[in-house]
Amino acid sequence: MPLAWRRLPEDLAIAPETTPMTTSASMIPPLPPNPLRKGLVDDRTRDACAVVIFGASGDLTRRKLMPALYNLAAGNSLPSGFAVLGVARRDKTDESFRAEMKQGVAEFSRTKPIDPSTWAAFERGIGYVRGSASDAATYEALRARLEQADKERGAGQNRLFYLAVPPSEFGPIVEGLRASKLVAPGGAAASARSGGPWSRVVFEKPFGHDLASAVSLNDLVATAFDESQVFRIDHYLGKETVQNLLVFRFANSLFEPVWGREHVDHVQITVAEEIGVETRGKFYERTGVTRDIVENHLMQLLCLTAMEPPISLSADAVRDEKVKVLRSLRALQPNEIARDVVRGQYARGIVRGEDVNGYRSEPDVAADSRVETYVAMRVQIDNWRWSGVPFYVRAGKRMARRVTEIAVVFRSAPHALFSARQGGIAPNVLSLRIQPDEGIALRFISKEPGQQTILRDVAMDFRYGATFGSNTPEAYERLLLDAMRGDATLFTRRDEVEQQWAYIEPVMRAWDTDGATPRFYPAGSWGPEQADELLSRDGRQWRKP
Repeated sequence: MPLAWRRLPEDLAIAPETTPMTTSASMIPPLPPNPLRKGLVDDRTRDACAVVIFGASGDLTRRKLMPALYNLAAGNSLPSGFAVLGVARRDKTDESFRAEMKQGVAEFSRTKPIDPSTWAAFERGIGYVRGSASDAATYEALRARLEQADKERGAGQNRLFYLAVPPSEFGPIVEGLRASKLVAPGGAAASARSGGPWSRVVFEKPFGHDLASAVSLNDLVATAFDESQVFRIDHYLGKETVQNLLVFRFANSLFEPVWGREHVDHVQITVAEEIGVETRGKFYERTGVTRDIVENHLMQLLCLTAMEPPISLSADAVRDEKVKVLRSLRALQPNEIARDVVRGQYARGIVRGEDVNGYRSEPDVAADSRVETYVAMRVQIDNWRWSGVPFYVRAGKRMARRVTEIAVVFRSAPHALFSARQGGIAPNVLSLRIQPDEGIALRFISKEPGQQTILRDVAMDFRYGATFGSNTPEAYERLLLDAMRGDATLFTRRDEVEQQWAYIEPVMRAWDTDGATPRFYPAGSWGPEQADELLSRDGRQWRKP
């Protein structure tokens, strides 16, 4: 292919010195489409369907699911034959349920205010079924409402069952759906071949509470659904920066050659929240931050950072590479857990100038609770690309600020000409901000203007909001739409879930037997001092995002 000079667009040509150069959004050339999403939006139709939400009276439905569905409707992304049925134990009518959902959309939707005509069309497809997950009569009532939706809304007998319920109710609902024969048989592939109706099920995390329960639940789900019909949701995978990670790595020849042990010193992954457990004390006493965040969100971020290029962008090709990473994780031996894993619990402290309680003073929390609200780990990946490169991961509640970040810290230059003059220079760091202020920043060393050689650590900073606008789709919008399309790329597969638990479970087992209390850290800090020692003994330190 012949080479040619790259020409600047005329509106970006160098202006005369007397004319100040300006740029605007209209002067920026349009970006190419995201190749990870290519073919999913434009080339695939959205079948008419009914979405059934079990646990429809909960916060997740009001704060996330219904606003996401409304935003899809406002963006003309829902099929014309669409209905949504809420199922819960509370006594509601269709009208009262619609009114509650409208309040939730008005408060939590990213598109405000509600458009009256859009909502009027959307709410006509909303209905409510009262009943318990363990009561056979619930499923008979649900069947009648689904048949009504097929007749009145043209839902085409296609069903997306969304289980927005505690994990303890997963089993009874799967049993109820199987016993009532509300699931289309044959799996997704068979439905596609025959042109018949499809059924899919979405599970919220956590999927099980340990390896044995996850395997048992997977076995139970397999009695009613083919694996191609099962969508285990991790909403982090619906965030734009997470999706863009594969594009950033594999579509840019600049970064992939240095993405490995030859050039990377270590990787830090941080999932920090300012909030405490709030009203979720009972849930957290059973779960802790390890089951709530580390086993799912954090492990998925690690896999996407460390995985090899997939052979294609199909769901199984991408997930195959993530599973390879999980299988390459070096298992932590009992004597290594105390050294390479730090667990903490937040104590009383100050967050954003406000005095806040410690975890043990939260509602529904035991006064002597040993539940962890913070975990930091040193993770090793035993494969060709990452051998010898530690991954330091941490997750916590009541931290100094809310931030999720992947930071790739590169090795120092082999011969630093300026290190003696400056007393050492900072390493280059590539950071991917998942939330908030989604974006990508590259830190490098530059010289300050002037007669003296003074070095400065500077950043090239790309922000999604500045480039694409701040009103980007929420994670649940993307994931719900993909589930309706049957695209499982951004959902976790059975073997992924079980491998994640297989790695984490020895850590939790060791905690159960050692009887030790988590290390306390003041709310509003970056965690216990022992987490700093995890890196300092390797001659490194945590970033402060």
